[in-house]
Amino acid sequence: MKIAIDGPAGAGKSTIARKIASELDFVYIDTGAMYRALTWEALNKGINTNDAAALQKLALSSDIHFENGQQIYCNNINVTSDIRLPRITEAVSGVASHPAVREIMVEKQQDMALTADIVMDGRDIGECVLPDAEYKFFITASIEERARRRMKELQAKGIACDLQEIKNDIAARDQSDMQRPTGALKILDDSIIIDTSNLSIDEVAARLYAIIREG
Repeated sequence: MKIAIDGPAGAGKSTIARKIASELDFVYIDTGAMYRALTWEALNKGINTNDAAALQKLALSSDIHFENGQQIYCNNINVTSDIRLPRITEAVSGVASHPAVREIMVEKQQDMALTADIVMDGRDIGECVLPDAEYKFFITASIEERARRRMKELQAKGIACDLQEIKNDIAARDQSDMQRPTGALKILDDSIIIDTSNLSIDEVAARLYAIIREG
């Protein structure tokens, strides 16, 4: 079985996807982490995020995979913590916007989905990566709530942050994600929309779990 979970930054889709995968005993694949890992590698190599050809070459040559649950490795380096740093967050949308890069990454993600029952989350899973998914969820929340969650997450890691700046960053990220030439963030005709603004993680997970079990 394939379960696709899409949605904007900070909506809680990765947390929800991880929880649902655990409850169903499915494999969880965080595609956003894969793009972040590629961005980490690009920045470390001094590659301009506007250089589509260089990023395409890097995507082809980079070994990005998961180990021990959700530990993500890029060319045998554990980058799980590093890919959540603000500098990666600021650059990842630019890297992921290149059609040639997305084509390569989508192929990697589809290969991963061939081996087990999976829950996969990202921006274009239902449309591009898993168009044949049995369930396609679109997880969203208000910008204010998403910014509040991101600030709490950063503060827990000891990273200084400003709520308004986070809101501005999220709004810019939303616009970039929705305007991509390929793999754009969108609600599909067969998407099941869940607004998490006033729901806890457990409440959202219970709602998805019920839909899947009833289906």
